[in-house]
Amino acid sequence: MTIAKRTYSPSSLWLLFLTILMGAGAVAGILVLIYGLSLTNLTDLVPWGLWITIDLSAIALSAGAFLLSAGVYILKLEAYKPVAKTAVYIGLLGYTVALITLFMDIGRPDRFWHSLVFWNPHSVLWEVTMCITLYLTVLLLESLPIFGEAEWFKSRWPRMSERLHGLHKVTPVLAVVGLGLSLLHQSSLGATYGVMIAHPIWYRPGISVLFLISAAAAGPALTVLATMLAGRLSKKAFVRDDLLEPMARFIGWVLLGYLYLRFWDTFAMTYTHEPGRAEALDVLTTGQFAFNFWIGEILLGAVIPCIVLLTPKFRQNRLLRMAALALVVGGLVAYRWDTNLIGQVVMAANLPQGITTLYTTYSPSLIEFLVGIGVIAYGLMGFTMGVKYLRVVDHSAVPAEQSSPGSSSPHRAGWSI
Repeated sequence: MTIAKRTYSPSSLWLLFLTILMGAGAVAGILVLIYGLSLTNLTDLVPWGLWITIDLSAIALSAGAFLLSAGVYILKLEAYKPVAKTAVYIGLLGYTVALITLFMDIGRPDRFWHSLVFWNPHSVLWEVTMCITLYLTVLLLESLPIFGEAEWFKSRWPRMSERLHGLHKVTPVLAVVGLGLSLLHQSSLGATYGVMIAHPIWYRPGISVLFLISAAAAGPALTVLATMLAGRLSKKAFVRDDLLEPMARFIGWVLLGYLYLRFWDTFAMTYTHEPGRAEALDVLTTGQFAFNFWIGEILLGAVIPCIVLLTPKFRQNRLLRMAALALVVGGLVAYRWDTNLIGQVVMAANLPQGITTLYTTYSPSLIEFLVGIGVIAYGLMGFTMGVKYLRVVDHSAVPAEQSSPGSSSPHRAGWSI
């Protein structure tokens, strides 16, 4: 008698891997909730660490939702409606990732509701909190039809499916509201840093614009990258590359604008010497952050992707395009990390003997890494399940005549270039 060996599909192994990471993150998170932030390497000088970087990155990488929704329902780019569907779903996942990390980071998560009840309109953080809360509601309403249109949902709850499908009627209104809320809080996240005069390298108005422009590049980049990966790895996804290739060109032009603004924003800080700012800029460009700044953020995260995405020959190579989009996403994370940390590890202190520059260091603890990896695994799990059960990547309904002229042909799952 022979016993058949049980085999696991790559999809099952992937889900198992993500489940293990989520379990480890959940255990680490519970320990933090029990014993507090003393388990982390966060201090009074560096209160915002890895989790805030994940939070800032997740919100920025969700920017494809408001940009594509605005394009479809305000600019009437109907052909991109399936891509907007993917972007909205990614946005919902991204904002829940951000809220989970914030829940872990605030120290007193039982008081998360205070900002919603005790209003402080003079605080930029309060405005960000209100906008994110309202925009998460908009994303949820925009995502409900995705669940209602799933075949398994229709078969179980047909009446509810019809009601959820009816939400499409208010989608244009939601797109307008979402555009306003997103423009506010994407820029206000930068303003949260920009109003802190005690951290001179943060204290500048341009940081709000940079946060918004970098999100406008990286958010669609993640949507296009996730769509292309789903088309290659899942039989449930149907991808029209003639929709994605023009979007990649758009991302390249936004990156070019970001590079221009990033250069002048950084170069302008060298015009005069200000205690704390000059030292922090030196640490950023020649010190411990130099490699991450020049290589991770500028070269790999912006310059190389910009060249690839704006050169037709390179952009039309799908594997090269995916690599460029992945670099854009990585560059956004590097920019958020640099911005978040440089103002904390170098700061100006007004001591009795005069203004003194203080230096410190920060590296995440193991428990911070575990929680962060667990939260990211949740986002990947949500997208995987969305592709498999909700058909969030499906361009099959787009008529051929709506494809962009001059772009490459539609592409089905597979690894051919």
